[in-house]
Amino acid sequence: MANAALITGAAKRIGREIALALAGKGFDIALHYHDSQKEAMRLAGEIRALGRACETFQANLADMSQVARLVPAVFDALPNCNLLVNNAAVFERGRFLEAGPDNFDRHFNINLKAPFFLARDFALRCNKGHIINLLDAKIAKNAGPYFVYSMTKKSLADFTKMAAAELAPNVRVNGICPGPMLPPPGMPQEYLEKLAPLVPLGHVGNPKLIAQSVIFLVENEFITGQWLFVDGGQHL
Repeated sequence: MANAALITGAAKRIGREIALALAGKGFDIALHYHDSQKEAMRLAGEIRALGRACETFQANLADMSQVARLVPAVFDALPNCNLLVNNAAVFERGRFLEAGPDNFDRHFNINLKAPFFLARDFALRCNKGHIINLLDAKIAKNAGPYFVYSMTKKSLADFTKMAAAELAPNVRVNGICPGPMLPPPGMPQEYLEKLAPLVPLGHVGNPKLIAQSVIFLVENEFITGQWLFVDGGQHL
């Protein structure tokens, strides 16, 4: 039976590239999306054209009742699921003094609480598996205009190490820390290119590099509890 992967927020951007890369490596795909139904259905067709099974799952990860239903539904459809990629996230600009309760709750529910309970539910059902959390190169810094977002990613990074220790040897847990890869939603490509001089390697990345990193972690079975920075050295 083929391996299968649940990828949250898989319809677009980095999640899409991860789904295609894993399908290319023989994984069946459980494709989670929230609002992006059209993009999810199009991607599911591309994955099936590669000869892999693809099931789609709609859920609002800010709603814990929907989070609680997601992993059981995935294992009902793809009982061979042995990889969880926590990719979905909300990313909103705002410094500490600008934060409000709604902004705080939205970030922590989607970026930390949902991955926490999805990982728990996955580990309870998977005898031998792997969890990969999408973090951010911003976890290396303590200042910036995305205060609450960065807090959630720092928390998810620590959770990654704690869960790796807790779930070994049956489930590996790792994190990937992307640097500048895509402009924020609604921003032009020029926004991203302006960041290139701030990157030690002198250029920005692209989502395919994150997909390559997922494949690397999947194939190296002696890595757990690691944060892999894919950021051109920006965290330095």
